[in-house]
Amino acid sequence: MIDVHCYLVQQDYQKDRDQVIEKCKKELKAVITCCAHPDDFKITLEMVDKFKNFVFASVGIHPEYIEEIDGEQVKSFIDLIRKNKDKFVAIGEVGLDYFWIKDENLREKQRELFVTFINLAKELKLPLIIHARNAFDDAVRILEENNAKIVLMHMFGAHHLLKRVIQNGWYISMNAIVLRSKKHKKIIRDAPLERIMLETDSPWLSPVQLTQGIKTRNDPTSVKIVAQRIAEIKKIPVEEVAKITTENAINFFKLPIK
Repeated sequence: MIDVHCYLVQQDYQKDRDQVIEKCKKELKAVITCCAHPDDFKITLEMVDKFKNFVFASVGIHPEYIEEIDGEQVKSFIDLIRKNKDKFVAIGEVGLDYFWIKDENLREKQRELFVTFINLAKELKLPLIIHARNAFDDAVRILEENNAKIVLMHMFGAHHLLKRVIQNGWYISMNAIVLRSKKHKKIIRDAPLERIMLETDSPWLSPVQLTQGIKTRNDPTSVKIVAQRIAEIKKIPVEEVAKITTENAINFFKLPIK
């Protein structure tokens, strides 16, 4: 199995990051860690180099940071991404966040930054990983208007848009939220397995925390729990979920693994 969306750069892993990755290597084929802020760039590259062909990385600016990162910082960061483009397998997570960002002027800046990263992904011929919290309609519209083709909707939760997402040839990824959320369960029920990938969004969204309310650190190995839940919802063997979602990830991100 492959965790296509986690945050190994987070401080939660500061004390035992290498041990966590070694644990993952025993149980998973690969992980894709997300660099969503310029401050995380250096440590992300170090991980990719140290754990070559196991830890892969995506890169972008999370829309939540729209207020703290100015235009010059964006430009410098994009230049840095271009210079190191061979180190990354995707652009993201990028997109829109209307949950944390309420100010309309800042939301407009998010939309502008989103288009910038869509264009960068097309320029570098890399897939996009999309964050769209309380903003799926706008995110899908902007992706379509800008002719985005290779798209992964992270933690997708908008059932009314599922048909469009599938018709557009896009993919969705799901984490342990599916253990608790009825709307995410419906997404998994109705999405073809050939368009689904596994993720954890770790260190957040621990299965124990979601189901028992006990705050614990999540890690990429919990994709196994996500796969089991998907298998239950779709009434198919978990081995089939593991096989197809892994193939989806390898093909989508063009990972150099078998």
